[in-house]
Amino acid sequence: MLRKTLPSAFIEENRTYDSTHDSSSIEEEEEEEILALIEEGRKLAVFDKDNNTLNLLFCCAGIYTAYLIYGTLQEDVFTYNSDNITGAGSVAFTYIWFVQVVEAFTNTITGYIGLQMTKTKEERNKPKPKPNQKFFFLSGFSQVLSKALTSLSLNSGLSFPLATMAKSGKMAPVMAGQLVLSGARYNMREYAQVSAIIAGTALLGLSKAKGGNGMAHSSTLGVVFILASLVMDGITGGLQKRLKVESQDVGHSLKGYEFMFYTNMYMFWVALSVANLNGDLVNGFIYCLEDSHICMLILKFCVCSAVGQSFIFYTIASFDPLVCSTITTTRKIVSVFVSIFYKGHVMTNQAWFGVFLACLGILSEVQDKVGTGRGKNLGELKKIKGSSLH
Repeated sequence: MLRKTLPSAFIEENRTYDSTHDSSSIEEEEEEEILALIEEGRKLAVFDKDNNTLNLLFCCAGIYTAYLIYGTLQEDVFTYNSDNITGAGSVAFTYIWFVQVVEAFTNTITGYIGLQMTKTKEERNKPKPKPNQKFFFLSGFSQVLSKALTSLSLNSGLSFPLATMAKSGKMAPVMAGQLVLSGARYNMREYAQVSAIIAGTALLGLSKAKGGNGMAHSSTLGVVFILASLVMDGITGGLQKRLKVESQDVGHSLKGYEFMFYTNMYMFWVALSVANLNGDLVNGFIYCLEDSHICMLILKFCVCSAVGQSFIFYTIASFDPLVCSTITTTRKIVSVFVSIFYKGHVMTNQAWFGVFLACLGILSEVQDKVGTGRGKNLGELKKIKGSSLH
């Protein structure tokens, strides 16, 4: 009844006010919801950042712990002498391929378990096409050869610090090969980095100080083996790149544990064949039966290898290969100093200068890679932002 007595103009004005009031209330509510979402997003971003930091620390701790122990055990195993062998005096452990068999077998089992655990439901129901086994075999063959040659260099009298620094200079043969074969160009910094690593390694190798247990830092045969190992590293890198391309062409994206399983499987069969042919398999097994200490060293060495590889693949999956490369490269520097102090390598001033020069080259290479990686990521981000504006 009251509505009938009110003027129509008043009713229309009141209706306009009500609709305006309702609209502003809705806008305020939406604004509050948006602000709440933004605040929640900030909390999640901080949480995610903290999670990433903790995850990175976890990866660093895993890789450093596994491979620092691995390095000391590697030095112990391949410079081992036993007084417990029946009918002999002090007998050196020289059965390199026996260790390669046990290590590759351990890594194959670990890779298979990891592969099965990380499979998705879709992959279990509809298996992906198998990757090219030819390149897995060739990659496994060159990789086990590289590892065996590194072990032979230590067994032949090359000190662990020298072998580790030499392996850090693997960029040198890669650069030389690309300069000759593909006409690639490098800047002065890259030449300086490689030169520093080579010069530092040479200074340590030519120093007159003795390594741990009175061993010289260098030996001619040891140098030959480590150089051959570097060549195999270059071949392995090329084969693995080709393998990734071949797999992508057939629509197959290789996972870390898949790479670990197939590569180590072929490494195992190659090592087993060589160990059978040269007698390392039987002789190494007998040596371990007569000296339980070397047996435990080899088992620990293989477990560290499997754990270290698992952490490497986990790091690559969680972050990217550049982060993993940075961690593993800096770990090698720490391994050198751990060996020098823990194993009692006697160092001259020339040897120390060589170590620091090589480490400077290695760290410069790491910093260069990190800077390049950040530049690429920034470029991609700018492209994304640019495309979103259009």
